[in-house]
Formats: sequence, structure tokens, C-alpha cells
Amino acid sequence: MSSRALAAPLHRHLNEDEYSYVLEGQVGALLGDEVVTAGPGTLIYKPRNQWHTFWNAGDAPARILEIISPAGFEQFFAQVVELGGIMKADPQRLGELSAQYGLEMDPSSVPSLIERFGLRFPGEPVAAS
Repeated sequence: MSSRALAAPLHRHLNEDEYSYVLEGQVGALLGDEVVTAGPGTLIYKPRNQWHTFWNAGDAPARILEIISPAGFEQFFAQVVELGGIMKADPQRLGELSAQYGLEMDPSSVPSLIERFGLRFPGEPVAAS
């Protein structure tokens, strides 16, 4: 994730637990009402049915290993790419796709998250290392 980039609007998974293992940099997360900041070697747990989001909390790129369990949700990301990406996807089709995968998103949360945590959305692409 590029510096100060918000990864996603507030969202929750109805069927999966999500884990972010921080490899590099500083990652912030909003887990329900709790705000955490984690550095390398830290695991952030985002249980199913909990509203959450995460971001790069630092001024340098951050890298995470993202695990969503059980398997299958990775197909959501592949289908979003087919729709042209999260920023270009038709909102109605994105909503249908989210419902298909038991994902609830709150796009209206983005402006307040950007302001509250000093972020930008979307972030800039970061080269793989």
C-alpha cells in the first residue's frame, strides 16, 4: 500500500474472517470502534460480521500478507478486476457482486475515514518488491 492510502471503505464479511500480517511499514485498522496501529510481525484479526477497514498509517510503503478464510473470497477480487476495478465498476453491479459474496460495504464512510486518519483513496500503485 502506498503511504497514507486507505485500502477499502468500511466493510464486513458475513462468511469469512480476515487477517493482515504486517510485513513492512505501519498499518492502521479500524475494528468496530477500536483503532489499532501495527508494525512488522504483527497480525491484525478482523472477524466475520465486524465492520472494519485498514490503511497504510505511515509515510513509506507498507506490505501485508492478507488471508481471508475460508477460501473462495479471492474470486470476488478477480471479478472486480473484470468489472474494471473498484473505482470504475458500475455501482449496481458491484453491489450485486458484494451481495453474492456476503460482503457489506459502506462507500459513504470514505470521506470521514480520509479526514479522520489523514488518508487518501485510492492510493497509488506500489511496485512489487
